[in-house]
Amino acid sequence: MNTQKVNITKILPVLMAFFVMSFVDLVGIGVDMVKKDMNLSTTLAQLIPSAAFLWFLLLSVPVGVMQSRLGKKFMLNVGMGVTALGLLVPFFLYSFSMVLVGFALLGIGNTIVQVSANPLIVDVVPGNRTSSFLSFSQFIKAIGSMIGAPLAAVFASHFTHDWKLLFLVFGIVSILTVIWLGSVKINEAKNEEIKATFSSSFKLLGTGFVLLMVLSIFLVVGVDVGFNSNSGQFLIKQFGIDPTTAASGRSVYFFGRMLGTFGGALLLTRISSRKFFLGSSALGIICLVSILLVKSTFMAWGLVFMIGLAVANIWPLVFSIAVEKYPARKNEISGLMMMAISGGAVIPLLIGWISDLSNVAFGMSILIVCMIYLLSVSVYSLKR
Repeated sequence: MNTQKVNITKILPVLMAFFVMSFVDLVGIGVDMVKKDMNLSTTLAQLIPSAAFLWFLLLSVPVGVMQSRLGKKFMLNVGMGVTALGLLVPFFLYSFSMVLVGFALLGIGNTIVQVSANPLIVDVVPGNRTSSFLSFSQFIKAIGSMIGAPLAAVFASHFTHDWKLLFLVFGIVSILTVIWLGSVKINEAKNEEIKATFSSSFKLLGTGFVLLMVLSIFLVVGVDVGFNSNSGQFLIKQFGIDPTTAASGRSVYFFGRMLGTFGGALLLTRISSRKFFLGSSALGIICLVSILLVKSTFMAWGLVFMIGLAVANIWPLVFSIAVEKYPARKNEISGLMMMAISGGAVIPLLIGWISDLSNVAFGMSILIVCMIYLLSVSVYSLKR
């Protein structure tokens, strides 16, 4: 969209798709609840996020190629439909194998949603508002992520279907969003875009700048999912917090992310994307190092919030910086970056494995290494 006018009727259903996108963050609740219900080891429980995020590696580029032919809106609705199916499976069939199947479907649907929703939001907002709206879309996503744990607690207290009723509610929301988006006409930008192919997508990885940005997505998603799925056990073992209270740490983290994305949407109208990327990465390192060193429970809660605040905008910043440099390659860049979301399958599993071998604090130190890389890329992008 080249005009400066903001069309709310087109933007709202696309933003709602970002709320549906947040449902993949149920992996954190799933790890804690399923681990408790089925008495799993830390490593085995981390197969839940792996089952969801592995599909980003396998399907992102094919989806990017398909959407260049079938359209972003069509693929987005397909993704939300598969998301709904993935949510309903573990609700009706609750066993570890069916939980893995459900989260696999959730991951497949979320892969399609993320590949399609980000370039579609670029199509429906004014060109000079891209970074701001991408950050605001992450604010909408963070709202969905934040309310998951409290809703699960409410359902566990008041309904016979236990915390799993959350799957049913979010599944219905996904279906309603499909209907809403399907009713809105959106003119997608196609003429200036280069048609994506498998070859053209992977050839982009030969461009140093694109490769750095794709690896940045791999690691920032690894940090996000890794902290989400391990924060409960970390707070229990590092600070002696009881399991029920520790579970709320996930909501504190997502509250930080929510405020971070809202603030980022405002600040990015005044601060360059590259400077914001640098500041966010530096803050993330400081907070992650601090939470491993502090002894105060009060300070730990504050740092959980600050970590969410720090990582909130890195994803949209990396995406917008890459698209800004290669605007005609949005479909291919989107596919590659969604493929890199598979970091959410690898990093948490690595943290769980190291935690089982030593302790959860040592496992969480992996997140600091990831953030150091992000800081290095932010410095490089600022110089460029």
